[in-house]
Amino acid sequence: MKRIRTTLALLVVAALAAAAIGASASASTASKSEGDKNIVQTALAAGQFTTLASLLAKAGLVDTLSTGGPFTVFAPTDAAFAKVPKATLDALAANPAQLKSVLLYHVVPGTVRAADVVKLTSAKTLEGRSVAIKTVDGSVYVDKARVTTPDVATSNGVIHVIDSVLIPKAAPAAPAKNIVQTAVAAGQFKTLASLLAKAGLAGTLQGMGPFTVFAPTDTAFARVPKATLAALGKDKGKLRAVLLYHVVKGKVTVAQAMKLHSAKTLNGKPLAIRVSGGKVLVGRATVTKADVMASNGVIHAINKVLIP
Repeated sequence: MKRIRTTLALLVVAALAAAAIGASASASTASKSEGDKNIVQTALAAGQFTTLASLLAKAGLVDTLSTGGPFTVFAPTDAAFAKVPKATLDALAANPAQLKSVLLYHVVPGTVRAADVVKLTSAKTLEGRSVAIKTVDGSVYVDKARVTTPDVATSNGVIHVIDSVLIPKAAPAAPAKNIVQTAVAAGQFKTLASLLAKAGLAGTLQGMGPFTVFAPTDTAFARVPKATLAALGKDKGKLRAVLLYHVVKGKVTVAQAMKLHSAKTLNGKPLAIRVSGGKVLVGRATVTKADVMASNGVIHAINKVLIP
């Protein structure tokens, strides 16, 4: 009887061991097959990302998201794309560069799983800008889109399904006019523009730069004795020296200027800078209008002509 009980016990242990080995093998197979498709293949197989897949192809990003990585993709469903006005989608499809920018705004480098996402407040995308991340009532939001299905594993990253398309805010348009064109268009630097032409400096300040120009207004030039202006107009060398004393190499915003004590001008001499009563003083002139942006630098209007 004792031998029978021992034999039965051994049979039970053997059965349990076999079951454990079988379960382990199954788990290993499941784990292996879970991420055997790349991001694009996984999206196509899911059947709810046909619009996304189509746009990825138009933007030339299929190879990137198939072979590169690892990536984390916040993937809008077809239902999410259906919320976007048709005119917007048509415009994106007709502009591959803009379309690529929008799609890359949905991609973060590396594998960022849901457990890590909830610890973040933002994440930098492959587009270059960051998406905001927050958790509200247990739901994770990326910008204004809600994550509906997290952690879809792929062979080269992870997909988080979202219910809205992420559209990055348009970047501020770059100024179209250079420094001279901007000064002329402003209408209050006619004398300066005229003297720049006489001194042969108009071409310089329309060049690559960047330059920072402390630009005397017409009112500022009106304060200079006519005899002094006439003398400068006849002496190109002196005129150039005076005008270049108003120009600093590089793009210096007023916020940056406020941290300086002086700046070296293209004249070769330093220009004193100080802050008094909340106003920026350059030499003895006061900046009356700051940060007038141009394509090749910045202009700060001043109320006096600087004479080195």
